[in-house]
Amino acid sequence: MKKLMVGMALTATLATAVTPGFGSIGGNQEKAYAAATVTYKVTASKLNVRSGAGTTYGIIGSVVKGQTLSVMSKSGSWYKINYNGRTGYVSSDYVQASGTATPPAESTTYTVTASTLNVRSGAGTNYASIGSVKKGQKLSVVSKSVSWYKINYNGRTGYVSSDYVQASGTTTPPAESTTYTVTASTLNVRSGAGTNYASIGSVTKGQKLSVVSKSGSWYKINYNGRTGYVSSDYVQASATVSPKLVVDSFKTLGNAQQVILVTADNYDTKSAKIQTFEKVDGKWKQVLTANGVLGQKGFSLSKKEGDMESPTGKYTIGTAFGRYANPGTKLPYRKITANDVWVDDSKSSLYNTWQQKPANGRWTSAENMDIPAYDYGFVINYNESRTPGKGSAIFFHVGTNYTAGCTATSKEQVVSILKWLNPEKNPVIIQSPVSELDKY
Repeated sequence: MKKLMVGMALTATLATAVTPGFGSIGGNQEKAYAAATVTYKVTASKLNVRSGAGTTYGIIGSVVKGQTLSVMSKSGSWYKINYNGRTGYVSSDYVQASGTATPPAESTTYTVTASTLNVRSGAGTNYASIGSVKKGQKLSVVSKSVSWYKINYNGRTGYVSSDYVQASGTTTPPAESTTYTVTASTLNVRSGAGTNYASIGSVTKGQKLSVVSKSGSWYKINYNGRTGYVSSDYVQASATVSPKLVVDSFKTLGNAQQVILVTADNYDTKSAKIQTFEKVDGKWKQVLTANGVLGQKGFSLSKKEGDMESPTGKYTIGTAFGRYANPGTKLPYRKITANDVWVDDSKSSLYNTWQQKPANGRWTSAENMDIPAYDYGFVINYNESRTPGKGSAIFFHVGTNYTAGCTATSKEQVVSILKWLNPEKNPVIIQSPVSELDKY
């Protein structure tokens, strides 16, 4: 496992040993071992602490001459520090580093590249979303677990897909996520990295720890909202395995490298979950999760014209469309005009095709395309044989209530998916109740 370099103002680093037969690790049973340290002290009479690594960032406070700083990393000529429980930055020109340890690693900036990126409670799409971050937002990354970044999110621990985060800087990415488990019956948590520091509490055998970094033979941890230290001699580190994605078990995808998955709890619900996946370097990655809606009466295994149900199955993606200019999709795009209709007359030879008014006897009924629901969308290639009565005009479009047989979600999500879709990756859409996903 790669170790996350985090500099701190430390005194001598100490390790802990245990006498057989004793449960508590502490008191006279602890044995110290010295380790190299580095101290960061302010040399200016007064030094501004800023919210970012530059003088263009706002001042959030100040430190004074002789003050010792808790340095996390270095970015150019700026130190990233812990300042009264917040993250701050000070110019390294006015900080003296003394000691024999290697200076902290230069920091890396992590910037969100997706328009909206879910923050989850664990490193996988099967974990609940606890919020989201927006394009251009900077993230406070703690570590990396395969394709997920562990981040600080509004005072909580969260996880985001690394596929939609750009890392810029000169350092090695943060350490791969690891699970840290206590092996001693009881292990003291101390206020600093050594047995000479006071005990602020304890953890017990089997407990999982939130480790921030390692200093010598001590782990720096998050302990009940505080910073604590435990001996690494009594903590077992084991690599975390990324959870399996639902598409990993699909057997019918063929050469598809992009999948839109639309699921519902059962056949009768109009509420749907929309997920998108993309295969990158031979592995499936989740891109997006959104809420959506189906036909008013839910899913149908055998759709019929006018039944207000959305068809289940796997389908290819057709033409993208909209009432406005191409939003940036790579799909073939057609701008809707006031005369555009989709023929739903089962007796017409033009059934289930896009046509233009006037009808001139070619059909007796057709759906108007110039409506807000079709501000943006794409054709789901359903009933391509145009079997009379089997259903027509099946689209993925804008909507938040219910549809007449299509699939819909917010305009923002529709546009996001349109921009993501790439015909060179043979995208497909799968629509199914959750209980029947094993068909695919």
